[in-house]
Amino acid sequence: MKSAPRRFAAFCLAMVSMLVLSACSLPFLPAPTAKPSTSTVDPSIAASAPEGLEKFYSQGVEWSSCEDGFECGKVQVPLDYGKPDSEEITLSAIKLASNGSKKGTVLINPGGPGGSGVDFVKDSGKSHFTQKLRSNYDIVGFDPRGVKRSAPVTCMSSDAERDAAREKDFRKDTDEGLAAALAFNKTVAKQCAEKTGPVLEHIDTVSAAKDLDVLRAVVNDAKLNYLGYSYGTFLGSTYADLFPENVGRLVLDGAVDPSISNEELTAGQARAFEKAIRTYVANCLGQNNCPLSGGVDNGVQEIRDLINAVDANPQTARDGRLVTGTEFVNGLILPLYDNQSWPALTQALETAFSGDVSQMLRIADLGADRDPSGKYTSNSAFAFTAINCLDYPMVTDTAGMRAEEAKLKQDSPTFGSFFAYGGLTCKEWPYQPKRQPAAVDYTGSAPIVVIGTTGDPATPLEWSESLRKQLENAALVTWEGEGHTAYGRSNSCVSTAVDDYFVDGKLPQDGLKC
Repeated sequence: MKSAPRRFAAFCLAMVSMLVLSACSLPFLPAPTAKPSTSTVDPSIAASAPEGLEKFYSQGVEWSSCEDGFECGKVQVPLDYGKPDSEEITLSAIKLASNGSKKGTVLINPGGPGGSGVDFVKDSGKSHFTQKLRSNYDIVGFDPRGVKRSAPVTCMSSDAERDAAREKDFRKDTDEGLAAALAFNKTVAKQCAEKTGPVLEHIDTVSAAKDLDVLRAVVNDAKLNYLGYSYGTFLGSTYADLFPENVGRLVLDGAVDPSISNEELTAGQARAFEKAIRTYVANCLGQNNCPLSGGVDNGVQEIRDLINAVDANPQTARDGRLVTGTEFVNGLILPLYDNQSWPALTQALETAFSGDVSQMLRIADLGADRDPSGKYTSNSAFAFTAINCLDYPMVTDTAGMRAEEAKLKQDSPTFGSFFAYGGLTCKEWPYQPKRQPAAVDYTGSAPIVVIGTTGDPATPLEWSESLRKQLENAALVTWEGEGHTAYGRSNSCVSTAVDDYFVDGKLPQDGLKC
């Protein structure tokens, strides 16, 4: 499964100037400027704590001013919920306080796995959420366990080491290349275990969902109000499966289907990205500056030929770094997350056809959270791998991976081979998966809103439709648009449906199309 970032890089990618790109991934450096305030938990809410977790549910959070209009706080949770009296870890959170009459708090997860909710709310909270929502709710983002500021997964010691890893060019279609890739992944897995420590065993989504219930209590809400994008829908559906009686108002935008395997997820994404590249090409061919020619089939083939050329002979970017076929594809697919980024993709393709892959690498850097100075500003890639290895059993035998590649190449001639061999990253992982794919059971839950997008390449509409069918009491809203997820980047039909649900408790009409 490919990562599904929710970074609002799209708005930056749409800009012609690459200087603007660099401004979209600045690190967040809290700078307390005012006396902190400590929140207290209502005793009736603290009483909802499962046995043995009382101290976590009743803890006060010290909120300190950390940026203009924001407050930052830290929350303690058990490392291992099976041993709550042993080691603890700290989760980092950020709050954009309600500017009206507060009804409660909406907790946010931007996706990933590995996305920083702190960065998302800090960078986009004031512009992304509607005035109606902000005037009625505090907006709180948090870094889930294993992510960035919350007991982060660490696998490499330097930015140079991460650059070198991205330049690896394994020919996995040969036995020698596959063995080399496996050896490299084995080394990385060992480093992750050594550098991260015992946290690495406990960053599965079930544990993160239990953290979410602690967060619900410490923000003083009897029921969870939550907006999850992409992987955040998987976290949200896991929460509802564990705590149906604590569900308040949940919006799951760009749903991941919890009932399907990692191989089915990867195949679904491969098909959806193939559809997305064809939609992009059709649009590009209608523009005066499109570097493609002929009809859609021919334009897509020109892109495939370019990918194959870079894959066969990796090229050197202007900064001296090597661009492999994998990195080229990473740069190609990121703009497909938002059609506002298509002009930047067109520009990058134009220069790539002229022999300069530097702009495509810059886009890939954005997806990897590498800024123009060469600094990696997050651990999202490491967290993504670590969480997925605990959440999904994967095909790891050679014959199985070869068969999966053949199927993926049929489903997606452009991207299939690059989506294959995901099992390599987990084959030598030090810990076994903690869950099996399964439909969720929301019996007793309050109504939930699921949102899907017809042209979503990362979480295909069929996954949202499937999740809706698993829910006893829910409504599906479909945005007829392009790109990944809908709320905050689509239209007033979607935003009104979500806002009315959060603020007024009005469930949208099931099957609403926007």
